[in-house]
Amino acid sequence: MKVLVTGATGYIGSHTVVELLDNNYEVVGLDNFSNSKREVVDKIKEITHKDFKFYECDMLNKEALENIFKENEIDAVIDFAAFKAVGESVSKPVEYYINNVSSILTLLSVMKEFNVKKIVFSSSATVYGKPKSVPITEDAEVGGTTNPYGTSKLMVERILKDLYVSDETMDICILRYFNPIGAHSSGLIGEEPNGIPANLMPYIVKVASGKLECLNVFGNDYNTKDGTGVRDYIHVVDLAVGHVKALEKLNKEKQGLFIYNLGTGKGYSVLEIINTFEKVNNVKVNYKIAPRRPGDIDECYSDPSKALKELGFKCEKTLEDMVRDSWNYENK
Repeated sequence: MKVLVTGATGYIGSHTVVELLDNNYEVVGLDNFSNSKREVVDKIKEITHKDFKFYECDMLNKEALENIFKENEIDAVIDFAAFKAVGESVSKPVEYYINNVSSILTLLSVMKEFNVKKIVFSSSATVYGKPKSVPITEDAEVGGTTNPYGTSKLMVERILKDLYVSDETMDICILRYFNPIGAHSSGLIGEEPNGIPANLMPYIVKVASGKLECLNVFGNDYNTKDGTGVRDYIHVVDLAVGHVKALEKLNKEKQGLFIYNLGTGKGYSVLEIINTFEKVNNVKVNYKIAPRRPGDIDECYSDPSKALKELGFKCEKTLEDMVRDSWNYENK
C-alpha cells in the first residue's frame, strides 16, 4: 500500500513515517520545511534502513501536488501539514487559517481528481474547547474552541464530515491527539521546532541544556492539584503507532467516517512534568511562574477506550520514557 504523508519531516509526521516503513508500507513524503529540517529525511532512512520517495512541496501549490499524484499511485493519505502552536495562533489567526484549512482543501480536491478515497487526518483535542467534564470521550461536545489553532482543526473536521455526507465511498479517520512529547529512542528524530519553542517539552530540554535561561510556567492558579495546567501527555511513538492502526482500520472496514481520541487517559500537570524530567534525567530545570496564556484551559485528558476497542490501540510508553527520550534526543 502506497501512503502519501504530508508534513512528513515534522515532529509527528517523521515518527509516523518510521512506523509505516517498519510495517512495510510504501511511503511518499512531502513537506515544505516551514517547521522542520531537511536532514530528517536521511535520519528516517538511517533508523529504518529503508528508502522512500520525498518531495519538497507546499500543499497550497495545487500543480505541485497534482504532479506527486501523477507520479505515484497513491492509495491513502495521512495529513500532518499544519501549524500547531496554540499561543502563536492567537497572534497569527490569518496565517493559521490559510495554512491549516486552505491547504487541506487543495489536498482534498487533488485526491478527488485522482480518485483517492482514504485519508487519516491529524486533529486535536483542542476541538473540545473547555470540556464540561473529564475524561473526554469522542461523543463529547465539540466547538467553543478557545484559539484559532483549535478552530482550524474543528473547521477541517467539519469539512471532512461534509465530504463524507457527499460521498459515502470515502474512508475517513479523524484522530484527536492530546499532548505528544518524547522522541524516537535512537535519538535521531524528535521535536525541534524552528525558533523559540512554543510547546512545553522542547522548551524544558532547551532550558535544561542551557540554551534557554528559564521556562515560563503559564499560570499556577488553575483549578488543578497544584495550580498548573493538566494535560494528557502521549509519547510520540505511541501516537505514530496509532496512525498505523487507523490505516489498518480503513483497509478493513471499507467506507466509513471514524473518530478516535489518541491519549493515555492520564492527566499530568506542568509541574509534574518538570519534576519527573529533573528526577529521571538528573538535571535542573529553571522555571518561573508567568501569567496565563490566552486560550489555555485548566485540564484536558482523554478517555482512550474507544481506540482500544476498535483499533486495538493502547499506549505502551510511560511518562518516564517520554522525558528520558526527550533528553536523549537533545543530547544527541
